[in-house]
Amino acid sequence: MITVEQARALLFDLVGPLAVEEVPLSRANGRVLAREVTAQRDQPPFDASSMDGYAIKTTEAQKDSMFRVIGESAAGHGFAGTVKAGEAVRIFTGAPMPQGADFVVIQEDVSRNGDLITISDDPGTNPNVRAAGGDFRAGTAMSAPRRLRPQDIALLASMNVARVPVTRKPVIALISTGDELVMPGEEPGPDQIIASNTFGLRAMLEEAGAEPRVLPIARDSHASLETAFDLARGADMIVTIGGASVGDHDLVGEAAGNLGLKRSFYKIAMRPGKPLMAGRMGDAAMVGLPGNPVSAIVCGYLFLVPMVHAMLGLGAHTPALLTARVKGDLGANGPREHYMRAVVKDGVATVFDNQDSAMLGVLAVANALVVRPPNDPALADGAEISYLPI
Repeated sequence: MITVEQARALLFDLVGPLAVEEVPLSRANGRVLAREVTAQRDQPPFDASSMDGYAIKTTEAQKDSMFRVIGESAAGHGFAGTVKAGEAVRIFTGAPMPQGADFVVIQEDVSRNGDLITISDDPGTNPNVRAAGGDFRAGTAMSAPRRLRPQDIALLASMNVARVPVTRKPVIALISTGDELVMPGEEPGPDQIIASNTFGLRAMLEEAGAEPRVLPIARDSHASLETAFDLARGADMIVTIGGASVGDHDLVGEAAGNLGLKRSFYKIAMRPGKPLMAGRMGDAAMVGLPGNPVSAIVCGYLFLVPMVHAMLGLGAHTPALLTARVKGDLGANGPREHYMRAVVKDGVATVFDNQDSAMLGVLAVANALVVRPPNDPALADGAEISYLPI
């Protein structure tokens, strides 16, 4: 068996950043920006008012000063003339500052009588003007790689970037295996269960930025497995769930080997998730996950999500761990790295007593995996532990 870190390094060797494609700005949210893009214009493109009021000269912005209103400047409809001494232009938020004016006295500080205004209160020293290019200038860059958020999309739109270079989404084929499985919504036989792992992993991989494809369940026969692998052609990664152990009905490794799998490793010194297999099948990375629900999901967080990030060009990184204080005593850990379901709240980790790898109900309540190193000694209440948020 190899360590978790050794396994992750070998898995990263199986993948790399995918090709770049351009998508419309309207479809770029959540995608990974593949290369730097630059603003095509200044923002704002002109000096603009930040308040509703009257545009005048700064030198005349004094209480009791009087002005003649000579026009109006609104958003999208600027004033074409020039403001001279003793003149003012009615102006609204976002409107271009007229030539000759560099101060906006807010409307609350003005009294108006026809075309004449008087500054009735101290206008202060804030000019209430947003300078041209105050947000960004033409040529200002948005750095890459980065996962684009709604605020990034708004910024790109303001930069006048209509098409966005993003990394292609990794296509991941998900193959559940086993005669005991049926799809959700089907009627299971007396000895059958629902294929839950596939759908949990699909949701996880979609959230990570991949394009997962759920293939039909592969039955416990070489012919069915070969059909499933054939359907997975063209995927960037093939993920099988179940059938990777050493039982009489665990045929995935043998079937994959017959189809040219170049195995990188089999078995990791961890719990849950020990019987994990990985390698390369043609142009695709192949990962064989254990069938126990918790094992499959934990391995998804530890290995599949980091692999997706690497394919998206976000780098080959180990998931970041946080620290908390354990509630209650924990016994000594065994020789394998242990990922224990827990709830972390206000810096305190409550580890569940039941760590059975078949208990999805416990996993659904958990928001963390407490990480116990191999042969970690017993921990007393309040001891510091590391955990992975989930």
